[in-house]
Amino acid sequence: MRPAYGPARWKVVSSGAPMASPADRATTRVSNFIREIVSEDVAKGAFGGQVVTRFPPEPNGYLHLGHAYAARVSYEVAREFGGRFHLRFDDTNPLTEEQRYVESQIAALEWMGIDWGDNLFFASDYFPKLHAYAVQLIEQGQAYVCQLNQDVMRQQRGTATTPGIPSPYRDRSPEENLELFERMKNGDIAPGEAVLRAKIDMAAANLVMRDPVMYRILHVPHYRQGNDWCIYPIYDWAHCLEDSIEGVTHSLCSLEFENNRALYDWYLDQLGVHHPRQIEFSRLNVSHMVTSKRRLIQLVQEKRVDGWDDPRMPTVLGFRRRGVPAEAMCDFLSLISVSKAPTAVDISLLEYCVRQRLNSTANRVMAVLRPLKVIIDNYPEGQVEWFEADNNPESPEQGVRKVAFSRELYIEEEDFRIDPPPKYFRLSPGVEIRLKHAYLVTCESYVLDEATGRVLEVHCRYDPESRGGAAPDGRKVKGTSHWVSAAHCVDATVRLYDRLFAVEDPEDGDFIENLNSESRVDLGGCKLESYLAEVGTEVVQFLRQGYFAADRVDSKPGELVFNQVVSLKDSWAKIERRAR
Repeated sequence: MRPAYGPARWKVVSSGAPMASPADRATTRVSNFIREIVSEDVAKGAFGGQVVTRFPPEPNGYLHLGHAYAARVSYEVAREFGGRFHLRFDDTNPLTEEQRYVESQIAALEWMGIDWGDNLFFASDYFPKLHAYAVQLIEQGQAYVCQLNQDVMRQQRGTATTPGIPSPYRDRSPEENLELFERMKNGDIAPGEAVLRAKIDMAAANLVMRDPVMYRILHVPHYRQGNDWCIYPIYDWAHCLEDSIEGVTHSLCSLEFENNRALYDWYLDQLGVHHPRQIEFSRLNVSHMVTSKRRLIQLVQEKRVDGWDDPRMPTVLGFRRRGVPAEAMCDFLSLISVSKAPTAVDISLLEYCVRQRLNSTANRVMAVLRPLKVIIDNYPEGQVEWFEADNNPESPEQGVRKVAFSRELYIEEEDFRIDPPPKYFRLSPGVEIRLKHAYLVTCESYVLDEATGRVLEVHCRYDPESRGGAAPDGRKVKGTSHWVSAAHCVDATVRLYDRLFAVEDPEDGDFIENLNSESRVDLGGCKLESYLAEVGTEVVQFLRQGYFAADRVDSKPGELVFNQVVSLKDSWAKIERRAR
């Protein structure tokens, strides 16, 4: 079975060096000891100079960032050496596997740009071959049917300092074992009453080698094979043979399988079949994030997040719903060194990659998240002007759009102060500012809510000669605010997302207590440019706010919902530096 492992203790590492442009990063090869091993194998003609890798997810859940990293490692190695990459669903456990997970995982990998061509495989299609190999081991006297119950079997396994106790069924003849194994296969023996075990060494220093289970009985239909099988292979038995059957040359897996490599090799050697080389590397840990399936299930079941596609979740579904570009995800994964050292990457690196990609592609638009009404008293009532606004100054080829301007506008609440602090360059009584793309305006008065003291509206006058925001006499105006026309904007809910956990290592203590209580803030009544009512799921930059995308699930005409993809700058880094 897949080995269990607890939370890894790691140290967050990040590079302080300037980062390359996306174009340069596409051709940059980060340190990778696996590449060196494969290169040596190719040079000496191992496996006929061929390179075949695979990614073998279990279709029992949704892919997360750790899976994405593992898939990219194997995919990039195959692509670099001109080899083949296989996607194989390790569907050997009918209790947890479903077709919907297969479809979700395929969609996630395709989104990431991973291409397996015609090399899509399912472990369940190999069940007849796996059964035949099991029969071969039984005939060789290297496997036997054991009828100990699970608790006794576990007790007799021994410890790291004491040898295991051989099963009383260990020395059955091959003929008797073949008969019992056939009865297991035909459904004549009840679940839990028998298993097939490899006959290796109950005193082995590596506990994995102490007569491991190969098959168990499950009278459960398989999502692809139906009721054809009553016995199902254990992961360690099936995995190495799946690799062998497909002609995989380099079986790349995470470090928790290092102890299991001995069993991987033993099975293949005893059967005398094609023998891939297993290479282990450290799994991906990212600060302020958990990727343990058990932890993620708990978050979903306890409704601490809004499902597997919650934009705060480290799942590929979550990243897609949030609006993270696939190219940015791949940039991030390509920058991570592949090693055996348990380290964690700072989440700021992922956020940086997202900003870098979006900076050159996302249109700049005006959105007021906490609106304050501004009335321009000397602007003609009923008049509307249309100003040209650059879609993206970084990419002039993205063109311009028209923005409506009228007498009544909205600006951000924070862009007006009655008693401004030092170096405050926004609007305040008697101060002139620039309304982006439009005119210069000066605050002349304001209206307060007598009960709360809150500013309800601000009254200004505009300079008709400052069209486009330039002062006709050359006077300097320091402040600039974004805005929207009250008569031409659309209402929306905007969800501000932050890191799901407030600490670098969420599992250092109770991970639930480490949740960030402000990881999601919903703002209703936001005022957006009318242009955004027609935007699909493309990511745009709300000027001075960050990058946002319409929610794929909840946003609909007349009920717009936008998710924050990433902020414009690393505010967390500043907060943490200030705290230190």
